[in-house]
Amino acid sequence: MKILYAPDYESLSRKAAMLIGAQILQKPCSVLGLATGSTPIGAYRYLSQWHAAGDLDFSQARSINLDEYCGLPDSHPQSYHYFMRQHLFDHVNFAASDLPEGCAEDLQAECRRYEQIISAYGPIDLQLLGIGHNGHIGFNEPSDHFVAQTHLVRLKEQTIQANARFFDDPGQVPRQAITMGIAAILQAKKVLLLAGEGKEEILRQALTGPITPQVPASILQLHPDVTVVTTAKEMSCSR
Repeated sequence: MKILYAPDYESLSRKAAMLIGAQILQKPCSVLGLATGSTPIGAYRYLSQWHAAGDLDFSQARSINLDEYCGLPDSHPQSYHYFMRQHLFDHVNFAASDLPEGCAEDLQAECRRYEQIISAYGPIDLQLLGIGHNGHIGFNEPSDHFVAQTHLVRLKEQTIQANARFFDDPGQVPRQAITMGIAAILQAKKVLLLAGEGKEEILRQALTGPITPQVPASILQLHPDVTVVTTAKEMSCSR
């Protein structure tokens, strides 16, 4: 596992974008696993700028997103479909992009459909991850076991509270989501984990504590190629 220290968010974003960009330059037909949330926004901005400048071409690449809220239409400003269009997809030229459909009539069938997509185009070449304050990756929440496949998850109250800042009414925050499972994340050839301010303690638990489904990100200790980019100074050493 490689841990890269960034002195601030802008540096974290640029380092992350450089690693993603390098993946596209080395393998133009890469499958990228993408994440939402506030942390990757800066990296997506750099990728969009480099594409506009003619330095990056995504025309042979495919993206597969980690997750989506249940119950929000694609057009809702807080849906992850909307987020990805706003911050990346409207600015670069992916050959194809996949996200779960959170308004599917049969959510369990949608989980199976999405798992088939991951299987058909995987393994993912580079999987981008954030980390929640409770250690979740994607929406794989703390549990008594790791869930391997794409699944429907009931969000923990801590996650709901953390996401409430994005909604005008906290009561509008969805209580369920569809998320990629742990198996697809572990099968990715490379993992890039971003952790900004306020994540020092959970990052330390995930990277140096016991491997436990109570801290889902701890499973990354078993992956052979993980790069962490973080502003947490105490995590700046490599191991």
